Amino acid sequence: MFEPLFLIDMLLAIAAIVAAAATGGLAGRLARRPAAARPLRFALYCTAALVVLRLAVAGLVLTGGLPLAGSRLIVQVPLAVLPVAWALIMLRRHTPVVAAHAAAGGVLLSAVWLFIPFDPVIQLIVSMPAVGLAALVGRWRTGGARLARLPWAAVVFVLSPAVVLGMAYQSNVAAAHAGHHGGTMDWGTGAMPHHPPQARTVDQLTGPRDKAPDARFTLTAARGKVLLGSGRQIDALTFNGHAPGPELRVRLGSLVEVTLINTDVEEGVTLHWHGVDVPNAEDGVPGVTQEAVMPGGRHVYRFVPDRPGTFWYHTHRDAAETVERGLFGALIVEDTHAGVDKTVFTHLWPGAEDPIAAFGTADRPAREAVAVGEPVLLRLINSSEEPHRIHVGGTTYTVTAIDGNPVQGATPLTAGTDLLLAAGGRYDIAFTMPGGSVTLSIDVNEIPNTAALAFSPDGTAPPATLGTGPLFDPLTYGTATPAGEGRYDRTFDIGTDDGFGFAMGRFNYVSSSINGRLYPAVPMLMVSEGDRVKMRMANRSLIDHPMHLHGHRVRVLSRNGVPATGSPWWTDTLNVAPGEVFEVAFTADNPGIWMDHCHNFKHGSEGMVMHLGYAGVTTPYTEDRIPE
Repeated sequence: MFEPLFLIDMLLAIAAIVAAAATGGLAGRLARRPAAARPLRFALYCTAALVVLRLAVAGLVLTGGLPLAGSRLIVQVPLAVLPVAWALIMLRRHTPVVAAHAAAGGVLLSAVWLFIPFDPVIQLIVSMPAVGLAALVGRWRTGGARLARLPWAAVVFVLSPAVVLGMAYQSNVAAAHAGHHGGTMDWGTGAMPHHPPQARTVDQLTGPRDKAPDARFTLTAARGKVLLGSGRQIDALTFNGHAPGPELRVRLGSLVEVTLINTDVEEGVTLHWHGVDVPNAEDGVPGVTQEAVMPGGRHVYRFVPDRPGTFWYHTHRDAAETVERGLFGALIVEDTHAGVDKTVFTHLWPGAEDPIAAFGTADRPAREAVAVGEPVLLRLINSSEEPHRIHVGGTTYTVTAIDGNPVQGATPLTAGTDLLLAAGGRYDIAFTMPGGSVTLSIDVNEIPNTAALAFSPDGTAPPATLGTGPLFDPLTYGTATPAGEGRYDRTFDIGTDDGFGFAMGRFNYVSSSINGRLYPAVPMLMVSEGDRVKMRMANRSLIDHPMHLHGHRVRVLSRNGVPATGSPWWTDTLNVAPGEVFEVAFTADNPGIWMDHCHNFKHGSEGMVMHLGYAGVTTPYTEDRIPE
């Protein structure tokens, strides 16, 4: 419901900018051209109508809660409504030149702020004097002198956005110079720590170093070629000559050692263990937990997985391009399962025009034989930037785990039920092989693709053509258990918006900012070890954002105000669609400095990155670019 409202409001704001500019121009010409009075009245009425429409849209958005309405109600509505109301009142008495200038300024700024998300309080502080100055300029312009006829009102209108953008630039540059732990901090709501925290650096928070590993692997990153099922060849980046890289299977509780070697990947490489709550030094984030491994270098990771499930690894250096080209693979922490156990990546490979959708490297229909009555476990991993809608046809199935977390009381879903798999997310689904065929196909927005997997007893059945079915909802699936005491030591509010801003000093129109800021100016969320933390995330943008907190899993408490009533929904990558508001909770039990970012790597590269910091923890590493 809310995504169309956001788009309508954006179109109304653009129209309001045009109408406000016309109103201001006509008011400025009135002193020397009395005939402009009638067009001015018409322009004022049109402007007022657009303001009323924006007010109505803001009211509808408010039905989703104040976090969604955001600055629309705090800044934009009063900034436009009050001057326009004054101008309409003055219109009954005489031609409202001064009030028209104020109305034009208020409406113009109200619309502009939609495209420059920043601190609403600062927006309001710098806007009110600008509207007043616009009115004073309008009075001066009535004198008719040549100097007075210059477009001073327009200069005043532009002053506020220029001030705010200047402040955004300065805060971004200052944060970049200060480093990850020297910028601003956000302690949310809750008591400040009573005792000085233990001072630690990230490189002290390592996995076991004094024991022999139970499982040892070497992953060598290099440039290479990957052949897709269709015969198309990808200029890829590989681990051990393959993309996806080798599947690593380990036992629960085993000490895992992985040596990363970079042969010739110029961008540099790291390994992030997505969904595994490793010690902070093993997290693989360049400039935060380690330096990137450059060509000819190596790095050793050690950790002990604390729960079984489906996880994956990928580089965290220039991930928007390097993961797309193949620097990723599966990490399976094994539990007991009899029968077929198959890992399936849903991936978008780089294509000449459109991305190429595939299951692993199968971008064309693939077939596989599975005996009738055989238990089947499919581990679905989305290794690309977009949410994937997965169609499953030919059998009922159960969702046994979400992001490596088991679902309690999982029950069979009707054949044809779809799965929305977040970027970076995982679903484990299980079924018993029927006598007919079972089809898995992928739907990625409007990207054309023919990727499908067909399972049949003899392996010859072609994939069935599957339409869109009902969507699986984790909020109500499975058997509920109590969430525990509802007391939280710390609470944070996170809002995402589209608009212009600065990331690493670069000005751009970005897919989303976090509370009006872009990395590195996004304040670090601060916690103390042992805190119970609650976060509320509201997506006010037009694009899905799969939010991924490193080093922790979170429990979903509610979505759009509706409490979770199914099995405890634990996740590490939560897709927040436009207009959605999620409340999640976690325990701060893994000290470090952790990335919390959108797992659409393009959004991350534009600055949609923040950090969760533990009191007393600092990092010796520095980074000259966004650590995505």
